[in-house]
Amino acid sequence: MGATEIWNAMEVARGARVFEIHSSSLTIDHSLSLPDMTPRIIELCKDMFKKWSKLDDSRFSVETVSGGITNLLLKVSVEEEKGKLELVTVRLYGPNTEYVINRERELQAIKYLSNAGFGAKLLGVFGNGMVQSFINARTLISSDMRKPKLAAEIAKQLHKFHEVEIPGSKEPQLWNDISRFFEKASVLEFDDSEKKRMYNMVSFKEVHDEIFKLKELTGLLNAPVVFAHNDLLSGNLMFNDEEEKLYFIDFEYGSYNYRGFDIGNHFNEYAGFDCDYSLYPNKDEQYHFFRHYLQPEKPHEVSEKDLETLYVESNTYMLASHLYWALWGLIQAKMSPIDFDYLGYFFLRYNEYKRQKEKHFLLAQSYLSGVGAG
Repeated sequence: MGATEIWNAMEVARGARVFEIHSSSLTIDHSLSLPDMTPRIIELCKDMFKKWSKLDDSRFSVETVSGGITNLLLKVSVEEEKGKLELVTVRLYGPNTEYVINRERELQAIKYLSNAGFGAKLLGVFGNGMVQSFINARTLISSDMRKPKLAAEIAKQLHKFHEVEIPGSKEPQLWNDISRFFEKASVLEFDDSEKKRMYNMVSFKEVHDEIFKLKELTGLLNAPVVFAHNDLLSGNLMFNDEEEKLYFIDFEYGSYNYRGFDIGNHFNEYAGFDCDYSLYPNKDEQYHFFRHYLQPEKPHEVSEKDLETLYVESNTYMLASHLYWALWGLIQAKMSPIDFDYLGYFFLRYNEYKRQKEKHFLLAQSYLSGVGAG
């Protein structure tokens, strides 16, 4: 991100003048070890926040909170004058993530979501990341998400999240994003012979046909369009056990999208990092979630008809989630320096799509014929 992009990011983030946004033109090398990165992080904090510019480096400590597949999250503790301790979070964007993430869209959303009580407060932007307020909570693990009490809380929060209004186009982005990913993914070239061999096994004509058929089917569902998180995996959910408070974080994939995609995508994440799709929630677990999503205050008053509609919607868009992240994986295989088997991930997600396709196409078609007859 150059000076112009930082200025643009500042303008987008300021927008409604909700709070002051600091900035720095510095960038941090994502590949450095924590001891080597620490002096650079301290330099960044001093450059961005003038009140810390004269503090001795010994007053700063830096530790890793989490390292996602595309982000690195660091906690910075600053001992200010008179012993007051200030905590901030520094988020480093993964290298080349701009190929799949619209940073301007993210910064625009953060401002309004933060105002509505979601996520951390944006404090500043720099060359390849942002600084946010620190959230005192633990990151969930995938098995947490299926616990009935937490599942209900996630559903209630998602209901509120989907009510937030973000200015700008309300056009759902799912098929635009999948189309963009497909165009990029289908023209990649690999030097590594094993990657080249695996990539050549992908039938892009078949993938294209599947996208077309699924887009046509989902279009018949008339799913509501909401501002969606689009990446509600356990790593983007935090919980403070003492206060029993749940936080949604990381809105980098956020956009206007189909309600069912956000929920179906979340259900896919029950599989965890091992992608064990036998952990996908059963109908009873899904209905528990839907009741708290549709009527957070009176979950047991949700009608059978509304439950069935959301069940069909979420499980049809669950298929789109597999296609979305499969194509994302191909792009990452080329662009990301992170040591992860992204090509293997493509086949994992695409094969799961193929395994689930017939059952859920039939479910949607059966539901639609009933609706048509009704």
